[in-house]
Amino acid sequence: MEIDDFIWKAIQREAEEEAEKEPILASFLHIALLRHKSLEDALTHHLSSKLRSSFMEERLMIGVMADALGGSAQIGKSACADLQAVHDRDPACSGYSIPFLYFKGFHALHSYRMTHWLWEQGRKSVALYFQSRISEVFGVDIHPAARIGRGILMDHATSIVIGETAVIEDNVSMLHEVTLGGTGKERGDRHPKIRAGVLIGAGAKILGNVEVGEGAKIGAGSVVLTDVPPHCTVAGVPAKRVGYASTKIPALEMDHGLSENRQRHR
Repeated sequence: MEIDDFIWKAIQREAEEEAEKEPILASFLHIALLRHKSLEDALTHHLSSKLRSSFMEERLMIGVMADALGGSAQIGKSACADLQAVHDRDPACSGYSIPFLYFKGFHALHSYRMTHWLWEQGRKSVALYFQSRISEVFGVDIHPAARIGRGILMDHATSIVIGETAVIEDNVSMLHEVTLGGTGKERGDRHPKIRAGVLIGAGAKILGNVEVGEGAKIGAGSVVLTDVPPHCTVAGVPAKRVGYASTKIPALEMDHGLSENRQRHR
């Protein structure tokens, strides 16, 4: 069974079990999940119900999101990879349906993925409108032009900010109040580049066109203003190297402690 099919079947099975255990949620679970034939269709309707407004009703939002999902098969594949990431890395997640239904980090990330498709299609005004709604509803502000890979965990997610020219590669984990921002009024390529496997602690601010190397670890509350070498751990204000990550891919381990190796992990 393909991983996409496995996750969708698991989500439906979990929803059926919960509907039996909690009849008060049966109608919600039917509308959000059980009446749909695919993860993509359920995702479109679920996010549209959250982002609708007096200026754009749910029907119109569904149409826009359906265009995005129909125009890019990668959005649905990314959804599965991100659900797997949350399932594997977040101890508060007891199943695949939990982040799909309730975790705003997942909701914000996949709403962003729709806006990115719109931006790439030249529909920038619509993309910016969606960005504004995502920020209002989920408390997460991601510019539609930012480039974000798969297997991303935004744990808690409140007040995450990701700027226009930021790049996040695959299998990155970050907590609430992380900022990937600029340093002032500079234009052009001005935001951080986060390589694969990086773990970013709560409240960390990474500012400017700096590179955080593969498998690096950023301590909570740090302010990063210069490049971080691969597999290094940095912490402080301004952030300085305090050691080397104890695992090759810190984002998967989710260990935010700063008791690090003295030698580079290989």
